[in-house]
Amino acid sequence: MKTIRKLLGTAPTSRGVNRYAPSGLAMKLSVKRTTDYKPVRYKNRNENQNRKILVIGTEEGLLPMQNGKQFETGNHPVELFVPLLHWEQAGFGFDFVTPTGKPLQLEHWAMPEEDEDVMRIYRQNKAQLARPLDLRDVVESGLFEDSPYLGVFIPGGHGAILGLPQNTDVKRVIEWALAEDKYLVSICHGPAALLAASMQEPQGNFALKGYQLAAFPDSMDKLLPALGYLPGKMPWLFGEKLKERGMKIVNSTASGKVCQDRKLLTGDSPMAANKLGKLTTEVFLQEIQSK
Repeated sequence: MKTIRKLLGTAPTSRGVNRYAPSGLAMKLSVKRTTDYKPVRYKNRNENQNRKILVIGTEEGLLPMQNGKQFETGNHPVELFVPLLHWEQAGFGFDFVTPTGKPLQLEHWAMPEEDEDVMRIYRQNKAQLARPLDLRDVVESGLFEDSPYLGVFIPGGHGAILGLPQNTDVKRVIEWALAEDKYLVSICHGPAALLAASMQEPQGNFALKGYQLAAFPDSMDKLLPALGYLPGKMPWLFGEKLKERGMKIVNSTASGKVCQDRKLLTGDSPMAANKLGKLTTEVFLQEIQSK
């Protein structure tokens, strides 16, 4: 079977002892060398340098699958950097943060290395990615009524299901965003972190109950092992848990869909990163113009 999978290009790529990246076939099908990002000249550009977005990334780089094999993961670079490019164009800043201040992990195998804009913003922020803020400190001192943060961004990549959905500080950030009428932005597997809002709550008490969102479908995560994108079955599926808590996922495929429900703005996959970047930027600019 292993020989057949190698011949077909569906064998996950070994990256060391018990760690794997996607297969050659999965890379050809899902990883692009460029993105569809194009610079946009936004009207009424933000001139207040204190207005920022809080970017919550994962510090976990290995995802254990059901069979014990480990998937080399982190945040997906397209899902992380393309929205940031739009915010940068419109004059907004951003702070990177991880649960304990450890380096933000990236799915480097998914880097669009021929995309000059993505590679520039990656290099420009490489030092901050290596030394992000500690979420514990931000929660204690940075979340207040007049906070400079317009909202919170939780990018995807399979690494987003590690640690963030079970983190009490992520829960506090979500509660703060909802209480202070801030934006919650997420993409692909990033919405798994929204599950943190249900921690230590009575059954049925979920602050995002009734919200609609776009996210990576569980049905596709179930298919990825057959392509060799994942080296085994997912340890758990976040979509079904969001649905159990009363959220509605509006997409059944990963085709680039975005969704806005109140101040929750979401996208379904890397294909949605550019559209989500444009949508959120326009919404942010409208927000500051109305004040």
